Amino acid sequence: MTNTVVVAGVGMIPFTKPGKSDPYDVMGAEATRRALSDAGVEYSAVQQAYAGWVFGDSTSGQKALYNVGLSGIPVFNVNNNCSTGSSALFMARQAVESGAVDVALALGFEQMVSGAINTAAFADRPSALTNFNETHDRVRGIPDPKVPNAATFFGAAGQQYVDETGLDPAVFAEITVKSRKHAANNPYAVFRDPLSVEEVLASPHIYGPLTRFQCCPPTCGAAAAVLVSADYAKRHGLRSDVVIAGQAMTTDYPSTFDGDMLRLIGYDMAVEASKSVYEQSGIGPEDLRVVELHDCFTTNEFLTYEALGLTPEGTADRFIMDGDNTYGGKVVTNPSGGLISKGHPLGATGLAQCAELVWQLRGEAENRQVDGPLHAALQHNLGLGGACVVTMYQKVAS
Repeated sequence: MTNTVVVAGVGMIPFTKPGKSDPYDVMGAEATRRALSDAGVEYSAVQQAYAGWVFGDSTSGQKALYNVGLSGIPVFNVNNNCSTGSSALFMARQAVESGAVDVALALGFEQMVSGAINTAAFADRPSALTNFNETHDRVRGIPDPKVPNAATFFGAAGQQYVDETGLDPAVFAEITVKSRKHAANNPYAVFRDPLSVEEVLASPHIYGPLTRFQCCPPTCGAAAAVLVSADYAKRHGLRSDVVIAGQAMTTDYPSTFDGDMLRLIGYDMAVEASKSVYEQSGIGPEDLRVVELHDCFTTNEFLTYEALGLTPEGTADRFIMDGDNTYGGKVVTNPSGGLISKGHPLGATGLAQCAELVWQLRGEAENRQVDGPLHAALQHNLGLGGACVVTMYQKVAS
């Protein structure tokens, strides 16, 4: 049995800097209430919930959802690094599509602390990123321990691209400039003040071509989505004009650790996941006008343009400099401001991307609305360790 999966409702709260947010359970409950209200569904109608978070105690999902209701439903806690939110969405979609349930909730939240993530939570056991560190160090050398771990991977990938193509690294800084322009119109974003290329490049150097303003900030926030079957939406008079037309999750391949830094940060995962989604949905990159992709660092947004087929391999620099990644160009990427400017509360990121794209397809994105009519939208969410989730949303007649 295969049901059409409708995104009946989405909700999120404004993202904030660490220390300025409510506790994770309060944030998670509020995002859930907003998604339920948007869907026109009571919490009592939800049959399964998938709650995503990275930093926190076990059953944090229950703690957040118990603030909304005590209905006895299964609550699954999901932790998949930076792809946690979209992993929760993936599981909720499977539950509805399979016919196991008619109504599922996907929730993501994160209460982070200030400063870059640079240490493992447990020192008495192997790090989940051991293979990544060993591959990086074998090829690029052991980095200064003060450099944030993730920055060494994504910085090395950017540096490899520069070394192989002769690209001017200043092109990466253009992505931050673009993301700030987009975030200026997003009331949910943390960083909304404009930056110039010169200011981005003058910010403290982090690793490879990366400077501080090219790295996503630690952030607190929450977002949620209510998924229902098309039949349920019809029976209950719910809005049903945005559906999930295709979705795929990939994890690492042998190529991830072959010494190529692009593959180390998930290039092959993104290629294969997007190919699957394009085939499932019958919608190709040439049909897209809006995309939310995982810009944890400018170098990753740059490389993901090519991995998703938004521009041919070797042409991402022209894609940027011609303005094809923004309003007035071919594909508006990260109209929300993306992780770099909107913020990156790890567990919430994938569902915040979902919310943005649903709003875009409905024509409800206000001052950041991409000119319509829009028929499809693509989401890309990546976590090292690793997992990549790509989702195609489609606007249909309700």
